[in-house]
Amino acid sequence: MDLSNLKPAEGSVKNQGKRIGRGQGTGKGGTATRGHKGAKSRSGYSKKLGFEGGQMPLQRRVPKFGFTNMNRVVYQGINLDTLQHLVDEKKIKDTIDFETLVTLGLAGKNELVKILGRGELKAKLKVSAHKFTASAKAAIEAAGGETVTL
Repeated sequence: MDLSNLKPAEGSVKNQGKRIGRGQGTGKGGTATRGHKGAKSRSGYSKKLGFEGGQMPLQRRVPKFGFTNMNRVVYQGINLDTLQHLVDEKKIKDTIDFETLVTLGLAGKNELVKILGRGELKAKLKVSAHKFTASAKAAIEAAGGETVTL
């Protein structure tokens, strides 16, 4: 090893490229690679979401239609086969209340729960929920359980 073949340790030196916008001495002075005039050459420029260069944006070109009911009540549906699956896995024993459904991740703490009638229920359960379909209520009571509307 001599002075002609010395080089720094691997990874210790980083070539960070030209520093843009740092004066004439850098070779990138003046416009600092931004070109002349226009919005993109100015500081603080940010393109608005959906901006198409002055062309009428898609969300304004497409006609509006339909209606959104602001008083609509949305329920998180849980089927009977899901409840039977939880019983089979021994995650629930004889009662299912709203707190249990939240801890099991089947519903959010601010959601309303509706028990739906898909599948069959063999276990005797006391089920508490905000709503039940007629078929779900009949199936729970046929299995010997009871329904409690919150």
